[in-house]
Amino acid sequence: MDENLSMAALKVGESGYVTQLSVQPAMERRLRDLGLVRGTRVTCLLKSPAGDPCAYLIRGALIALRRADAAGVGLERELPAAI
Repeated sequence: MDENLSMAALKVGESGYVTQLSVQPAMERRLRDLGLVRGTRVTCLLKSPAGDPCAYLIRGALIALRRADAAGVGLERELPAAI
C-alpha cells in the first residue's frame, strides 16, 4: 500500500485506509464520530448518477458523503493481493 489519494477519488469497488483528515474542525469531528480515524478501511460502494454524493462502507455502516467532504479524507490505496 503506497498510493495516496483522497476518498473522493475512489471508484466503485475500490478501498483504501485513512491516513489523514484535512477538513474544517466541525467536519473533522463529524467524520471522526463516523469512525474515520487513521487506519480505518473505507470502500466506495455506490455513486449517485451525478457522481455526488457517494456511499462508502465505513466500519460496517453505509455512509453517504458529498465529494467536497470526501476530498478532505486522505487515503492509502488498498492494492490487490499478490497471487
